Amino acid sequence: MLPLTRRHTLALLALLLSGTAWARAYPNKPIEWVVPYPAGGGTDVAARTLAEAMGKTLGQTLVINNRPGAGTNIGAEYTARAKADGYVMMTADTATLAANPALYSKLGYNAEKDLAPVGLIGRFNLLLVVNPAVPATTVKEFLAWVKAQPQPVAFASPGAGSPHHLATEMLRVRTGINLTHVPYRGAAPAIQDVVGGQVPFMFVDSAAGYPQISAGRLRALAVASPRRLASLAQVPTFAEQGVPAFEAYAWQGLAVPGGTPTPVIHQLSKALNDALASTAIKARFQVLGIEATPGTPAAMSAYASAERARWGEIIKQAGIKLD
Repeated sequence: MLPLTRRHTLALLALLLSGTAWARAYPNKPIEWVVPYPAGGGTDVAARTLAEAMGKTLGQTLVINNRPGAGTNIGAEYTARAKADGYVMMTADTATLAANPALYSKLGYNAEKDLAPVGLIGRFNLLLVVNPAVPATTVKEFLAWVKAQPQPVAFASPGAGSPHHLATEMLRVRTGINLTHVPYRGAAPAIQDVVGGQVPFMFVDSAAGYPQISAGRLRALAVASPRRLASLAQVPTFAEQGVPAFEAYAWQGLAVPGGTPTPVIHQLSKALNDALASTAIKARFQVLGIEATPGTPAAMSAYASAERARWGEIIKQAGIKLD
């Protein structure tokens, strides 16, 4: 038995050493960061903000690859099918990991098996915003205006199944207002049309909406969080305006193809958490209204699972199906 035990020991040692060598050698080329939304939106801004800091830690360039469409499904499928070696990762958000499994009967990826969590990035607070021509400065006035319209009122979103879309559906269910959805391919074009008056309102994430709100091109009526935002302290919460327990966030994390080696995931996770802890990133996130949520891959997995259950129930109540 001794030679057999010795062979097993040597084989295990060789495996551990090779894994250590692989992790030490990683990364030795640029890393592709898939953003499943167009450039200019909150998700894109966050990724580009973090990419530079993480790249310095990893010693490689992180190249942003915008692959928008189908409620993040295009980017998710691309990432899920990529080689599991740590050189392709993606921003996986509420839609990718929580909503799409309930919204679509068939997906080109499995949210639990095909995408391995690296760590949460942050939560974007969502704000109800209107074109300044809309005659409402409070949620109460807004709801009264919507109910007075003879036809369903259109609302914009960055895409079907996005957190912005689902937050509006939750408001519709809670208040009984009559709405019609106008989905866009990302936050930037949706915001542009609300600013231009083609669509009267939307829920916008704080990162993408802050410049337009600050410039007065959008009027923010409420924030869907328990507390007001430091960067937009003048905007009250829904609870302050008679809509209790109305909370919705556009959260996101970093994911890699399922089967990516654990040492590589841990290296990426450390780089992400180091970036989130930096003074520069904290300051940038505060301006954008992003609540950083550093943590482990296991913590992201647990959070995504809880969000799947939560949004799955809301989607069922609203009767939403996208295929």
